[in-house]
Amino acid sequence: MMRQRASARKRYAMPDDDQGLETIRDYVRWGASRFGENGLFFGHGTDNALDEALALVLHALHLDYSLPENYLDTRLTPGERRAVLALFQRRVDDRVPAAYLTHKARFAGLEFFVDENVLVPRSPIAELVEHGFSPWLDAGTVEAVLDLCTGSGCIAIGCAHAFPDARVDAVDISPAALEVARANVDHFHLQDRVDVIRSDLFEALDGRSYNLIVSNPPYVGEAEMDALPPEYGWEPELGLAAGADGLDIVSRILAQGSRFLTPDGVMVIEVGSAAGALMARYPEVPFLWLEFERGGEGVFLLTADQLDEYQSAFD
Repeated sequence: MMRQRASARKRYAMPDDDQGLETIRDYVRWGASRFGENGLFFGHGTDNALDEALALVLHALHLDYSLPENYLDTRLTPGERRAVLALFQRRVDDRVPAAYLTHKARFAGLEFFVDENVLVPRSPIAELVEHGFSPWLDAGTVEAVLDLCTGSGCIAIGCAHAFPDARVDAVDISPAALEVARANVDHFHLQDRVDVIRSDLFEALDGRSYNLIVSNPPYVGEAEMDALPPEYGWEPELGLAAGADGLDIVSRILAQGSRFLTPDGVMVIEVGSAAGALMARYPEVPFLWLEFERGGEGVFLLTADQLDEYQSAFD
């Protein structure tokens, strides 16, 4: 069962005066210290307190990461200080991840709109997108891509940039998530190339085939769900929980996927912490576990031939 949001926590007292804080740099450092003091969890787009504080300060000041470093020593107005502290207050008291406070998240070098109807983009698959899934695919020959459990649409849109000649289907079962995906597709002016589809996995896709099926599906098991930090309580449970061992959705993708891949196609799926359970369930399957320069694990690749060969194991 998903833990409740942390709205009943004791409220942290933000300062009534500036406590000597004047510059952007001051507030970033001070915010990071308060985040560390209160034991916040980082993992929704940032992995440390300083980056989290910087994201909130820049958002409050209507600035972005292109800000020259010398501007970090510019002073805040009283109104700007109040705006920064209000964001810090929510981050500390309610454990809201910064991406939900700013409604911004970066993935594969692109910035996406996010809200609490979708997971905050953070998959290591971003690194594969940036490299066009090389060496397993030739970008010039990819005609069709399927992103299952698309959420915000970040993987689908990233693939549309990586494969400029491909059509991309962005599929999710959640109408609320698909609204976010459509907003992002519109933002990037990709309406003619990215099709946002409501479907329970492959249910609405009969007759279609893809050179690449990619997915970051729900894969969190029951025990892990119960132990998640409070920040995860702001994310949709539908995007996280996947049964006792975390394989409820992944096993269905494996069982059905071969019918939708071209003969030279590949499937790339993130299973995160459920990797051990996956290998235990299918010990005979030669999953290729991908490695990432920027960190991350639990992403496997199978070819169309391998899916066909081991279909009996997946059925």
